[in-house]
Amino acid sequence: MPSALADPLFNQSLEKGLAVLRAFDAAHRTLTLGELAELTGMSKGSAQRTVHTLQVLGYVGKHPQTRRFQLKPKVIDIGFNYLAAHPLIRAAHPYLSQLAQSSGETASLTEAVDTDMVYIAQFLTTQHIPVLTPVGMRIPMYCTSSGRAWLSTLPDTQVRSLLSSAPRPARTPNTLTSVSAILERVALCRKSGYATNSEELFLGDMGIAAPVLDNQGQAVAAVHLSPPTSRWTMDDAQAKLAPLVIECARAISQALAY
Repeated sequence: MPSALADPLFNQSLEKGLAVLRAFDAAHRTLTLGELAELTGMSKGSAQRTVHTLQVLGYVGKHPQTRRFQLKPKVIDIGFNYLAAHPLIRAAHPYLSQLAQSSGETASLTEAVDTDMVYIAQFLTTQHIPVLTPVGMRIPMYCTSSGRAWLSTLPDTQVRSLLSSAPRPARTPNTLTSVSAILERVALCRKSGYATNSEELFLGDMGIAAPVLDNQGQAVAAVHLSPPTSRWTMDDAQAKLAPLVIECARAISQALAY
């Protein structure tokens, strides 16, 4: 667990509390005190005090049957307050809705966090989707259309640095993992205005994305559609969906300028 011992204003107790909350994920829905201590790098005593405080505040509780610790619904308040106050989401809302309706596929808005993209808004299709990607989920930049769209607005030196700073495991047999191969896809996005992903993160799932820019031309987010391979080929998705995604991203970018 990182810390900032040289910073006199840095609050280590708060750092520990956030580390405990982040320890819970899809693979760790419930945890024992010992598991929390191991995952956060704390002593068992420190973990116990931190978990107790979070219990009193209503963010952590115990599973009624297993008595293992789990997150409580109150945790959602923290993330929801960010989403509710976000001007980008309000600006994007009508355009994402229109994109979902015109394409018939799930339309999403993501923001960059470190070397990942985080879903901050989404309009789901009424048709079958092979993969659930809820708001708040993080996906890696290197193998996703939204990540490549965002990277396309940066100089190659910065893109290379970001790609080299994090692991790039093969999530499927189709995942591009070499920096040079990913840079080629990023360069294609700069030319065409959109980025693609064909079953690189999840099998059966593709992506078509375009960057959302502020009035300085800097990327602030990415819009993407998630056409499944059961309904689309990549060629058809690029021909029919890419223009819709580009137009949606441009409309949101223009809305942010006013």
